Amino acid sequence: MITFGNPWYLTGLILIPLIYFWQRKARQKNEGSIRISSTNLISDRMKNKGRNRIRFLTLLQYITLILVIMGLSRPRLRDSLSETNVDIVDIVLVIDISSSMLATDFPPNRLEAVRSTAKDFINARSADRIGVLVFAGESFIQCPLTVDQDVLLSLMDEIKVAEQSYDGTAIGMAIANATNRLRHSDAKSKVMILLSDGSNNAGELDPLTAADLASNFGIKIYTIGAGTNQDVSFIPGRGYIRNEIDEVTLRSIAKRTAGQYFRATNVSGLEQVYATIDELERTEIEIKEYTRYKELFGWFLIPALIFGIGGQTVDRTIYRRRRI
Repeated sequence: MITFGNPWYLTGLILIPLIYFWQRKARQKNEGSIRISSTNLISDRMKNKGRNRIRFLTLLQYITLILVIMGLSRPRLRDSLSETNVDIVDIVLVIDISSSMLATDFPPNRLEAVRSTAKDFINARSADRIGVLVFAGESFIQCPLTVDQDVLLSLMDEIKVAEQSYDGTAIGMAIANATNRLRHSDAKSKVMILLSDGSNNAGELDPLTAADLASNFGIKIYTIGAGTNQDVSFIPGRGYIRNEIDEVTLRSIAKRTAGQYFRATNVSGLEQVYATIDELERTEIEIKEYTRYKELFGWFLIPALIFGIGGQTVDRTIYRRRRI
């Protein structure tokens, strides 16, 4: 973008037409004249040569004046530079894939509802590194921390309920595994979002001990209890199971790590939970703007000097040269 450091000089351009008409009128009034018996004594070539000389020198004068005015107005190219500093958040989604996640109280089932809302959450966090860990009786890393949303979303689609041989709910081991993924992170904020619909009944590590370990590494855990308040849920192909969300433990895990506990009893509630966490853990973006100016007056003043000196040189040498 072109701006002017001394824009008031541009008003001089308005005076140029006035100067031209004033000079023309003054020239006609003050011109000297010589009486001759006939204009035939002066050839057309000489007349045209005289007129062209005046026109050419006048043109050079006005071009020089315009360039000088433009140069004095200090035209400059303004370029805005932005320095962006992004403090990203590293997030690991820890998702329960035990057989109870096939319950249909969250249509079409808990796992599908969790997967869909988690994908919406991922889409809203394009600047952050996000990983996914799934757990049942054992825990598995589904996707390590990454900024590649396409890969992450593709791997989310592959999540399915654990085989019966790995069934169970090892919350403590899942927290420990996710902590191991986050402990070396240099992100300003390290977050774990743990969703479960049951209580810890597998694994070698107590959930609260695992929570203390995460807290030592500065990891904040948001816990989500997913499931209705009914006593039992129907699992297609597996019959009815008892709902055993251990809210006390999930609430304690969140409290020990400076996080929060949420309860979601339907899909809209689950969506609201993720939206709340999204607001609580915002990525900090600091933008500093700088304005750089590139002075352009030289592009006008140097040609003005060349035209000015050139016009005087032509007038004093070529047009005033005498032939003997």
